[in-house]
Amino acid sequence: MTPTTWPCPLPDGGMEKEYALAFDRGRAQRVLIVPALFDEGNRMRRLTVEVMRRLDRAGIDSLAPDLPGTNESVLALESIGPAQWRTAMAAAAAHFGATHVLGIRGGCLFTPSLPKWHYAPVKGAQILRSMLRARMFADREAGREQTREALTDMARTEGITLAGYPLNAALFREIETLEPDPSVPIIEQERIGGSGLWLRAEPDEDASQADALAALLSEALRA
Repeated sequence: MTPTTWPCPLPDGGMEKEYALAFDRGRAQRVLIVPALFDEGNRMRRLTVEVMRRLDRAGIDSLAPDLPGTNESVLALESIGPAQWRTAMAAAAAHFGATHVLGIRGGCLFTPSLPKWHYAPVKGAQILRSMLRARMFADREAGREQTREALTDMARTEGITLAGYPLNAALFREIETLEPDPSVPIIEQERIGGSGLWLRAEPDEDASQADALAALLSEALRA
């Protein structure tokens, strides 16, 4: 596995280098992985990398680009909108010559138009509700009582920081409306086994889940 960069288009017509993790040996089958969003992305980072390792051993290249404004991105999340994430993932797919795409959780909202699978897809509103719930618990522990309705109203009008991520009001409102494409084949958690790693309190890994997800992808690619 090596870190690499790719040219990410900016709304003003410019370009910015963004990072990606890559198992790239120039093989025929090349899977672009659109990662889970926000705190779920942190919890599932290890699983993503372990799936990539297994695909590499199966003779399949894989590439996991950063969404602009996240991870090692030099762009500020406050300046990003969902349309830019879609454009960025399409640009990454073209740059790396991806043949297939795997979306993970919230990443399923931004998968480009290639043959693809969605692993445990989730609506944007569900992601935000989970993050708002965590914000409410944190505020309560700090002696501040706020309702989800009040936090949501603030987020829609002023923006909000959730799980350490500063979301501007426009980004929050747009994410609320997003839903995965129902026509894309879904890999449900039941097929992987165990509980979803996004449900755990801290980042974690599960070798058996990585084995199962990589095996499903390898089988589908060879069908």
